[in-house]
Amino acid sequence: MDRRIRILLAKPGLDGHDRGIKVLASAFRDAGMEVIYLGLRQTPEMIVSAALQEDVDVIALSILSGAHMTIFPKVMELMKKEGLDDVLLTGGGIIPEKDMETLKKQGMGRLFGPGASLKEIISYIETWVKENRS
Repeated sequence: MDRRIRILLAKPGLDGHDRGIKVLASAFRDAGMEVIYLGLRQTPEMIVSAALQEDVDVIALSILSGAHMTIFPKVMELMKKEGLDDVLLTGGGIIPEKDMETLKKQGMGRLFGPGASLKEIISYIETWVKENRS
């Protein structure tokens, strides 16, 4: 891939805790990625619309509110509707292992919980983009 990885970060729903996603945004920038951070209280529609406009490789959502089983599938549905089949949908937050497995079976990328290393997350994204977007 000739250009830098473009990653869109968003905090969907009513969750107001954004310290973690700001740390991720900084780490992704330091790793050479182009980061588009939408901020707090984004709807699935706003997220997918921005992903289309920004021509991103990755959408990463941070969800701590417990709404992950609603939000991730809704974003995935809108992505498919808009033809974003080659864009990675990943993210993290407070998501039980059982829910992570269910979401993975529905087509979500890998999800990360508290304590996941920045190096591991960056490596996953870089590898996915190299294998799927080149």
